[in-house]
Amino acid sequence: MTAAPEPHGDPAEQTGTADTQPTSVSGGRRTGPWRRPGPQQVPAPGSKGVWRAEGDGFGAVHGLPSRMSVRLRLTLLYGLLFFMAGALLLFVVSVLVANILGNVRIIGPAITPEQAAALQRLFVEQTMQQLVGRSLVALAGVGIITLVLGWFVADRALSPLQRVTATARRLSESTLHERIALEGPEDEIKELADTFDAMLERLGEAFDSQRRFVANASHELRTPLAINRTLLEVALGDPEVSDDLRAVGRTLLATNARHERLIEGLLLLARSERELTTRVPVDLAEVASTVLKHSGRREHDNDVAVHPELTSGTASGDPVLLEHLVSNLVENAIKHNADGGELWIRTGLLDGYATVQVENTGPVVPAYEVERLFEPFRRLNADRVESAKGAGLGLSIVRSVVLAHRGAVYAAPRPGGGLIVTVRLPPG
Repeated sequence: MTAAPEPHGDPAEQTGTADTQPTSVSGGRRTGPWRRPGPQQVPAPGSKGVWRAEGDGFGAVHGLPSRMSVRLRLTLLYGLLFFMAGALLLFVVSVLVANILGNVRIIGPAITPEQAAALQRLFVEQTMQQLVGRSLVALAGVGIITLVLGWFVADRALSPLQRVTATARRLSESTLHERIALEGPEDEIKELADTFDAMLERLGEAFDSQRRFVANASHELRTPLAINRTLLEVALGDPEVSDDLRAVGRTLLATNARHERLIEGLLLLARSERELTTRVPVDLAEVASTVLKHSGRREHDNDVAVHPELTSGTASGDPVLLEHLVSNLVENAIKHNADGGELWIRTGLLDGYATVQVENTGPVVPAYEVERLFEPFRRLNADRVESAKGAGLGLSIVRSVVLAHRGAVYAAPRPGGGLIVTVRLPPG
C-alpha cells in the first residue's frame, strides 16, 4: 500500500461523480466534501442517540409519532364516566322534579280551571328550563374540576409504573444489579414489578455467564494457536528442513494465522456488542492517522493509494473500539480493492456529529448486497470460497461498535465500483 498526497479539488471530479457536498472548513470543522450516505445500517427506531436517515441522511431528526399517554386516557375516561353519570342523574332529577311540579295545583279567586292549567304549564316549563340550564352549567364546572382531579389521580395510580419505566431506562449491562423492589399491596402492579425484578436477575446471570465464556474462550482458543505458531516457526527455522516440508509448514502457518485473525474478530465482535465501560473524548483524526500509520507498515496484496482528508472530530467512546472501527473500515477498503486502486478516508464534524467516512474503489457492489455485507461471515456475492481476504467480520464489527456508541453507520455503492461507508458518532 502506498500513501498518496491529498488530491487537489473535489474528489467527485476525480471519480467521475458529482454526488458530494462542497468543501468548506470553518473553525477546524469539516463540512465537505462528504459523500452522500446511503441507507442506514442500524435499527432506526427505538434506540436513543441513533439517527434516522432522511433524504441525504443528514436531514432533520425524525421523532416518534405523538401518542396519547395512559395518564391522559385515564383522565379522559374518568371525565367521560363522570359526565355520563352526571347526565343520567340530571335526567332522573328532571323527571322527578317535573313529576312533582305536575302535581302542584294553582288556586286563586276568579281563576278558571283553564287559566289555572295554563299557569301551571307555564310555571313547570320555566322552572324546568332554569333547573336544566343551571344544572348543565354546574355539571360542566364540576366536570372540569373532575378532569383536573382525574389527572392527578391517574398520575398517582401510575406512579408505580413510572418507577418501573425509570428503572428500565437506567438499565444497562453495567447496572443490571438494580432492582425496583416495589413495596405495597399484592396487586397487579406489584406483580409486574416483581416479575421485572426476576427478569433482571436472569439477565444479570446471563451476562455474567457471557463474560466468563468470552474470557475463557479468549484463553482456551488463543493458547493452542500460539503454541502451533511457535512450533511451526521453530520448525521452519531449521536449515535442514526439506523444501517440501518447508512449503507445508508455510501453508500451515498461513492457515494458523487466518484462524488467529478469525478468533480475534469473533472475540472483538462479542466485546463490541456489550455495554461500554469506558467513555472518553477521542479525536477521530488522531485515530485515523494512527490506523493509517500501522496499515502502511503491513503488507497487502493490493497496492492502494490512500488519500487522507482528516480534520478534528471528537467523539465520546472507547478509544480501543474506535481504533478497531476505523481499522476495519480501512482494511476492508484495501482488501476489497483493485490493484492500483484508491482509498479516501475523511474525518471531521458534520452537522455537530463526529464523522468518519471511508470510500474505496473496487468491484461494483449491487445496492441489494450492501445490507448483507454488515452480517457476520458475509462477503460480496455470498463468496465463501475466496476466504483469503478475511472472515467476513469487518463490517459486522463496525456495526456493533457503532451501536455500542449509540451512533449510526451508512453504506452506499460507489459509482464506478467500490463502497462508501459513513459513520456518525455522538460528539465528545
